[in-house]
Amino acid sequence: MVQKAKILLVDDRPENLLALEAILSALDQTLVRASSGEEALKALLTDDFAVILLDVQMPGMDGFETAAHIKRRERTRDIPIIFLTAINHGPHHTFRGYAAGAVDYISKPFDPWVLRAKVSVFVELYMKNCQLREQASLLRLQLEGGGKDADGEAKESAGLLAELSARLAAVEEQAEALTKQLNDDSTDAAAVATAAHLERKLTGLRRALDALEPGTGSTSHVSSQN
Repeated sequence: MVQKAKILLVDDRPENLLALEAILSALDQTLVRASSGEEALKALLTDDFAVILLDVQMPGMDGFETAAHIKRRERTRDIPIIFLTAINHGPHHTFRGYAAGAVDYISKPFDPWVLRAKVSVFVELYMKNCQLREQASLLRLQLEGGGKDADGEAKESAGLLAELSARLAAVEEQAEALTKQLNDDSTDAAAVATAAHLERKLTGLRRALDALEPGTGSTSHVSSQN
C-alpha cells in the first residue's frame, strides 16, 4: 500500500484553510492544518511533508519569517514552499518570497486548478524520492545480507576444504607408504601398477582440491608419477 504524502497548509484564517482543503482534496493526500508560523514549525518537527502552502500575511510570525526558520533547519530546508498572498505588492515583494526560499509565489484569488496542478507536481516528486530511498535502502540491505551470506559460505567452504585436504593427506601418506613397500619387495608387478595408478588418482584429486583454493601452492604429499 502506497503511503500518502502530507501537505502542510499554513494560514491564520480558517476559511482560507477550508478553501485550500476543498481545492486539494482531489489529490487524495493527507492535508495538515497550521494556523500560525509557530504551529507550522511545530508540525515540521515530527512529520515529513511533500510541500508547504504558506500564507504571507499572518499576525506575529509572518510567512517570510516562518520560511526563514524552515530553511535554517536541516530536516526541513529542502521542502518546497509555495507562498500565498492576498495582496500583490509588486516585483519587490515577489522577489522577497523567492529569496526566502519559495519555489512559487501565488497571489489570491488564484485559479484552483492551477494551484492543484502545481501542488500535484511536488507531491509526485516527493513520492518518487520516497520510492528511490526505499529501493536504495532495500538494495543496501540485500547487498549487506548477501555479503554476510557470502562470508558465511566462504568460511563454511574453507572449513570443508580443510577437512577434505586433511583426509586426502592421510590417504596420500598410506598410498605412498604402500607404493614404497611394494617397490622394495617387487613381489607383484600388478600390485605395484595398481598402487601407482592409485597414487596418480590421488595426485589428480590433490590438484583439483588445490584449484579450489586460489593462491595456494600444491600441498601434495606424494610425488607425481606419470
